[in-house]
Amino acid sequence: MYPDIALHYIDDAFLVAEKPPGLLSVPGRLPENQDCLVSRLQAVYADVLTVHRLDQVTSGLMLHARGKQMQAALSAQFEQRRVGKRYEAVVEGVVEGDAGEIALPLICDWPNRPKQKVDHEHGKPALTRWRVLARDAPACRTRLELEPVTGRSHQLRLHLASLGHPIVGDVLYGAAAAARVHLHARRLAFAHPLTGEAVAFTSPCPF
Repeated sequence: MYPDIALHYIDDAFLVAEKPPGLLSVPGRLPENQDCLVSRLQAVYADVLTVHRLDQVTSGLMLHARGKQMQAALSAQFEQRRVGKRYEAVVEGVVEGDAGEIALPLICDWPNRPKQKVDHEHGKPALTRWRVLARDAPACRTRLELEPVTGRSHQLRLHLASLGHPIVGDVLYGAAAAARVHLHARRLAFAHPLTGEAVAFTSPCPF
């Protein structure tokens, strides 16, 4: 097993892996972008299939199916928004208010892809809920818990940048450079595709 991929759980239906920051979720188009989490897992567990993705810069929990039947069952839970997802992020600036929602429609910014942009005419609806966990006034930063109700590409990153609070290290969306982008997939909750039992997994935030 690749030493940098930790497994939180594995059975005959799925596995939950910890994606390190900087590693792709799935292979890219270019030859130099073939190394990714799913290919590393498939080197050990040949039946592993992708269910959802995290951005390359994001760390944290990723659910993978074992076989096409389990992939279809788990993918349906994501599509029907029956998967509970929580992220933790540190953003630039001191956020006012303790909680709120961001509802801004998003679309790919094609000339600058993979960047996304807000587009009220052609964008797809996107909703993010946020809650303040801690404020660091001297550093001018805020730690947030994030719930992406929808699952658009770069949704959390662009929504927070649109508030004037880009995620620390996210230079694509206007933040100053840092050692990494401070975005971590902290919790996944869903129904076991074989038993229907509610299961949940958590990963401590590494920053």
